[in-house]
Amino acid sequence: MISVKPVQIQAFTPFQVQMLEMTSRVRSESEMDDIRRMLANYFAQRAEDEIDKLWDEGVLNDEVMEQWKTEHMRTPYRQ
Repeated sequence: MISVKPVQIQAFTPFQVQMLEMTSRVRSESEMDDIRRMLANYFAQRAEDEIDKLWDEGVLNDEVMEQWKTEHMRTPYRQ
C-alpha cells in the first residue's frame, strides 16, 4: 500500500505578496534582469556592511583572514 502524506499549505508572508504584486507588472526579461540585479546588489551591500562592522569591532582582522586561507572546511565523508 502506498503511503500519501497530506499536503501542507503555507500562506505567503505580506512581503512575499507584495513582491508577487510588483513582479506581476514586469513585462520583459530585461526588466526582470534589472530587478534581480537590484536585489543582488542590495543583499551584497548588506553583507559588506556587516563584514565592515565585524572588522571595526575587531572580530575580523588580517590574522583571521590569514587563518581562513589554510582552514579545511570541507564536510568529512566516510569511506
